Amino acid sequence: MTTEDMARDHIRWAHGSLREAGEALRRKDYPRTVRRAQECVELSVKAVLRALGVEYPKEHDVSDVLRDLHIDLPSWFEDALPRIADIMAKITPQRGPAMYGIEGQLKPAGVIFSREDALRAFVDAEFVYGQCSKFLEDWFR
Repeated sequence: MTTEDMARDHIRWAHGSLREAGEALRRKDYPRTVRRAQECVELSVKAVLRALGVEYPKEHDVSDVLRDLHIDLPSWFEDALPRIADIMAKITPQRGPAMYGIEGQLKPAGVIFSREDALRAFVDAEFVYGQCSKFLEDWFR
């Protein structure tokens, strides 16, 4: 398997997570929307890093790696990186609570996340996926 194969696989999975987030939003399953949106963001970003050959920590939030990139990138993508990194840094801490709730407070996920939370997560994931998939299309051309 090549770096390109890995990047393409990550972005394919990201697309599936985004699609599932949209389906969950339509069903008013707001925690699942947030969880799938987070997965989409993580996979999209890691697809780009994999394509660039950048090693990243085995963590869910690699926004610091994005902020520290010193690679010649297309200007449109470089301009989007701060927003992508901010989205990743904001959505990653929601990953666990979106699935498990806040166990120490006996708050299930369903009472933590609102429609607004889910909509914001979905819109942000759409942006990240769109930017990352466009970058990969250009990069592997």
